[in-house]
Amino acid sequence: MSDPTHAIVGIVRNAQGIRGEVVIEPLTDRPDAIFASGRRLFFADRGGVVNNERTDALTVGDARPFKGGLIVSFTEVADRNAAELLRGRFIVVPFAELEPPGEDEVYMHDLIGMTVALDTGERVGTVESLYELPQGLTLDVRTTRGSVLVPYRPELIERTDQHARVVTVKRGTGLFDSE
Repeated sequence: MSDPTHAIVGIVRNAQGIRGEVVIEPLTDRPDAIFASGRRLFFADRGGVVNNERTDALTVGDARPFKGGLIVSFTEVADRNAAELLRGRFIVVPFAELEPPGEDEVYMHDLIGMTVALDTGERVGTVESLYELPQGLTLDVRTTRGSVLVPYRPELIERTDQHARVVTVKRGTGLFDSE
């Protein structure tokens, strides 16, 4: 797998109204900066692929909060028909335009392939996939017994070391107890 060049920062859920606005579910902890007026955003297809052979970018006209997400207008989208074409598309931004993650932060895509260990040091598996569920991000960890779903929450995750590529799970969670 090649290194990604863009970070997914949102997904278009549906069109809103008749003026070309869309409802966006932000997948970033900085939605105010990403969806700021005048910002150029790029779109990927439903598989997350950015087509480098054509310009697939739009300019944010306005963004406002809406039911846990945002209603966003783009200057190039004039009506509902054009907005409907964006449904289900991922919104991406080149990594070069983002602040690098802090010491205690990690990009979601970087979690895939990380080793999962207990806070005792015992290695228990590898992050194979992740799911964005209503309850929050959940890691699909491949173990010798099969898959274990691990909510990526502070009550369960002690730390994530992006340099060592290890996610450390607190002991006593019961997630990796022997059968």
